[in-house]
Amino acid sequence: MISLKSLSWPFGRRNSASAAASAAPPPPDQSLSRRESQARDAASSSSTTVSGSGPVAANEGGGSRAPPLYKSDGSLDYDALYEDDEEQDLVSMECNGSVVSHLLSQVKIGMDLTKVALPTFILERRSLLEMYADYFAHPDLFVSIADFTDPRDRMVQVVRWYLSSYHAGRKSAVAKKPYNPVLGEMFKCWWDVPGITGCSNSPTAKDEVKDGPIPWCTQDQLVFLSEQVSHHPPISAFYAEHYDKRISFCAHVWTKSKFLGLSIGVHNVGQGCVSVLDYDEEYIVTFPNGYGRSILTVPWIELGGTVTVTCNKTGYNATIEFLTKPFYGGKKNRVSAEVFAPAEKKPFLTVQGEWNGAMEAKWPDGRTELFVDVNKIPIIKKCVKPISEQESNESRIVWKEVTAGLRLNDLDRAHEAKTTIEQRQRDLVLQRKNTNVAWETQVFHEAGENWVYKNPLSHRAKPSTNNTKKKIR
Repeated sequence: MISLKSLSWPFGRRNSASAAASAAPPPPDQSLSRRESQARDAASSSSTTVSGSGPVAANEGGGSRAPPLYKSDGSLDYDALYEDDEEQDLVSMECNGSVVSHLLSQVKIGMDLTKVALPTFILERRSLLEMYADYFAHPDLFVSIADFTDPRDRMVQVVRWYLSSYHAGRKSAVAKKPYNPVLGEMFKCWWDVPGITGCSNSPTAKDEVKDGPIPWCTQDQLVFLSEQVSHHPPISAFYAEHYDKRISFCAHVWTKSKFLGLSIGVHNVGQGCVSVLDYDEEYIVTFPNGYGRSILTVPWIELGGTVTVTCNKTGYNATIEFLTKPFYGGKKNRVSAEVFAPAEKKPFLTVQGEWNGAMEAKWPDGRTELFVDVNKIPIIKKCVKPISEQESNESRIVWKEVTAGLRLNDLDRAHEAKTTIEQRQRDLVLQRKNTNVAWETQVFHEAGENWVYKNPLSHRAKPSTNNTKKKIR
């Protein structure tokens, strides 16, 4: 699925050691620059700390103060850099307006921007692969799809989860571009699901799923991993599952970016599939397009286009319209949805509102009710292993020096680190070409026009022994 997350403006089993090498980060700077020292002093007043071991909870919920950027020994805490949401958005855009203008003078309307190198200061401090995890910022809405006994209710819940999955990716008031993942890059995280994780009476709930995507996670946690499976064209694949709920999601996205004059358009090609094992159902979802507007002043993001949600087994389906703001008047971020019963042309449910706010449901009898208000439900923090415990091809290690430069407002450092990563990729491409070695993906494989996870829950889960499902309203 695509979201603000993937609204990048123009934005293998490993082949021996090459996968890790392809994503290897530049060596860290052992000395503190004056600007870095100043940033350390400025950050010292923060009260939140990050543990040196164990999982790091990404700071995505509201109300938490940013963690300090430096450890007690004075070294930079790279984990804290990814938790800290502080941005210098307006300053960066205003101070670098001439750079943006120069860049735009080099492109033409309709030009494919996939291979255009953008200035470092417009980057958001995380990889596109990490942004995809925001689809599960409300993991309870996703896993509860499997709790409904009526196929009509399951379709409604799929639509509710889908409509609530786009707002969390917007971490900045100004549109910024996530890092373009390098080939073979991966991101892994997991969630403790409210009301489920740690609350089950099942004797196996705390058992680790050794053959799962993240083998140290338990059966009552929602897990996620993503991989950059192609660089040209840029294709990302990601997968999530909850073992106990017997539900999973697999998707791939190919982003095509074009210059539209004062805007940048991103066409998101691909699809996602929600698999509900106990009912042998698959819900196929498509994705909206994204637009970066007002790119010469204060850029902002909107979604636009028609997406569909279909379940071939039951016949239930939905059509969702993400509405772009009219040139004159109108509101931003509007969305409408219609949900249909099998073979019916008149919807049994319509939804209208804002995908980053409240959405209202209307039923055929005229009754209306709140469908979901994303500002009134908590964003659940994802858990990520500390960088010191990650593999060399994981996103936060690959981009940590770029992230450090951006957070410390040391753009030279960020640009140098980004250049090093990009040159390393070019070198590896040339090396594979000269040795006639084809790239091999790690945990996803191509199946027709789709990319699918190699060992999904449907291949591993035992037959269900729970025939009684609790219906949630």
